[in-house]
This record gives sequence, C-alpha cells and structure tokens, in this order.
Amino acid sequence: MSIRLISISHKTAPLEVRELFAFTKEKQAELGRILREEGGAAESVIIATCNRTEIYTYFDAAQDKKKNVFTRLQELILRESGAVAVKEDVSDYLRFYQDRKAVNHLFSVTAGLDSMVVGEDQILGQVKHALELAQEAGNSGKYLNTLFRYAVTCSKKIKTDTDLSKTSVSTATLAVKAAEEAFGGSLEGKNVMVIGGTGQIGGIVLKNLYSLKGLNIYSTIRNVTMTHDAHIKSESNTLIDYKDRYDYVDQMDVIISATASPHYTLTGTRVKERMKTDKIRVFVDLAVPVDIEESIAEFPRTFFYNMDDFEELAEANNKAKKEAVCQAGEILTEYEEDFMRWMIFQQGVPRMQEVKHWMEEEAEKKGFGKAIDKLFYRIRENASPEELEAFVENLREPEK
Repeated sequence: MSIRLISISHKTAPLEVRELFAFTKEKQAELGRILREEGGAAESVIIATCNRTEIYTYFDAAQDKKKNVFTRLQELILRESGAVAVKEDVSDYLRFYQDRKAVNHLFSVTAGLDSMVVGEDQILGQVKHALELAQEAGNSGKYLNTLFRYAVTCSKKIKTDTDLSKTSVSTATLAVKAAEEAFGGSLEGKNVMVIGGTGQIGGIVLKNLYSLKGLNIYSTIRNVTMTHDAHIKSESNTLIDYKDRYDYVDQMDVIISATASPHYTLTGTRVKERMKTDKIRVFVDLAVPVDIEESIAEFPRTFFYNMDDFEELAEANNKAKKEAVCQAGEILTEYEEDFMRWMIFQQGVPRMQEVKHWMEEEAEKKGFGKAIDKLFYRIRENASPEELEAFVENLREPEK
C-alpha cells in the first residue's frame, strides 16, 4: 500500500475551523495537482461537504518510502487552505489515517456511519461527486477509483440490508424540524425562503417543505435556466431572483440558506435595514463556509441555527439506530477485507510475475516438483511463524 488520509470534520473541529478547508470544485482540482507535483502523491480524491473535508491520497512504493509523507501533505493542505495565516494552530484539528484505517474510515463515511446524522443519504452522492471531480481533473487513478467504487457498493449494500437509512434524517430535514418547533410545531401559514434550492442540500430542504401543507415557499434563482431544475419546479414554490432576496426578508418567517458561495448570502446590516415587521423569524444556515452573518442571531425575536447547532438534534436520531449500526459494521468489514485483498494482490502482481518466471526456469532445469519444493523452502526461510501458518492454512487442493 499506501493510502493516506487527512481529515477534518464536525467530530474534530468547530465550524469556524472547518470553513477554512471548504474547498471549491476548482480548488479541489488545483489542490490535487499540487499534491501530485509537490507532495509526490500518485492519486488524490477530495471530499468536501458542509461537515467534513477529507483528502485521500495514494503513493507508489518509491514515494511512500520517503520520510515525513504526512508532514509534507499537511504543510501543503494548510498552505492551500489559507490556514497558515490564522493565529490559531489548526493542525491539532486534523486527523491522520493510513492504509486499512483509511479504507475503514472512507467506508464508514460513505455509509453515513460517521455523519452527524447517522445513516443520512446525501453523503453517498457527495462521495460519488468527489470521485467524479477527481477523475475529471486527472487526479484519481486505478487504486483510488477502485477504493471509492468499493465504498459506494458497500454503502448501497448497507442501505439495502439494514434499517440504517429507513428512518434516516439529514441536517436538511433537521433544519425544517427546527423551524417548525420555533412556531409551535407547524409552519402552516408561514412564508419560507430557500436560498440555494437548486443545490443538493437545498433540494432536500425543498423536498421536505413540499411535504408540508399550508405554507408559502419562495426559492431564489440566479438565472432563467434554473427554472427548469427539478428541485424547484413546484406549484407551491414562488421563484425570485437572487439579487432581489433582501426585498422579501421582511415578509419571511423562515429563511434557510444552503449555497456553496464563498461570500455571505445575507449580511446583518442589510437584513436589519429590511426588517420592519415585529415578529418571530427563523434563520437557518446549512452552508460551510457560512452563508448568513452570525450577527443576525442577536436580532430581537430571532432564532438562528447553523451546522453546529444540529448535533444535539442528531443525537436522539442516532441512538435509535444502534442495532442497524452493528449490522452495518459487519457488512463494512466484509467489503473492507475484499478491497484489501484486491489491493495487496494488485500490488503483488509484479512480484508474482517474477516468481512465475523463476519457477518456469527452475522447472525447466530440475523439474516441476523440485521447483515447487524450492519455493516452499524459500517461503519457510523468509516468512514469520504467523505468515507461514497462514500460508499453510490456505494451501488447499484446487477445485477441479
């Protein structure tokens, strides 16, 4: 091997630190190139979601033997994220995984076992998307392509064979629930604006809102082509131009923002200017980096939620899934071992070809039986007792 992973997530870092590593699509492609050219990584895939950034790399044998591989990777990642300019040492929030532990972690992430809301479905699509971006940029190759395919297949098996996703909710679902609770359990008669409804998370928010009755939904769009997007096409959804969003602030009861924008979609100053009516309002920020300026949380009669606020709501959901998590773990182990066997075998092919060639030469000189004996004795001399025991245990008569 060597597969190496550097991870930062909701489990290890607060929102303001995770924001630093919220790489755009363009930056992901660029970072992959930098990891290859400056870090020596043969392949890389970057998962960047609202709750985590994970950088998977594969190193060939020559590069992996060099010293301080993780140190080189960390330096490049901190440099490209801009974290080196921050006063706080954010490196303490990073987690490092190698080989089997990295494989296990990816499989857990893809199945939703490592999510804030255990079993949530959207991470599977995000992992697929991460691989697609890496492939388009030429950053992924045989080993990470196969690793991620195994992870996706494992996740689908878990979702089919366990109850992990059958009662699953996502942070987008929790956002709608939080808004309902602010108004006594119902959004009936309320005006709700969704900024970023054409995105993956925003689309889930809209789907949840469409299932409710008696509310008025407004979605922002940036151009006319977005009117054809499946997420926002609904009779109960009024489309408004993104640049006009502040004009609607006063009449809104709930505003949910979930974009990939590097800038605020709502600033405190401009929202305050437009808030004329004295009433309860809910602002929900589902973006990393954040969409809504946090000063809005200080406004009177205002409920404000961001990604970190949903951990407590997610906890109750997660406790109900303990049995399904155990079942999922068993499936995960099977796929993990299958992948490890595949990878070890792939990396061993050149050596096996050498042994095959040696065997052919020995058989020609001394006969096949003598060649086999010589191979077995060589294995006995070079293997550890544990390795030799495993080798002998796996010697079975081939099926005819």
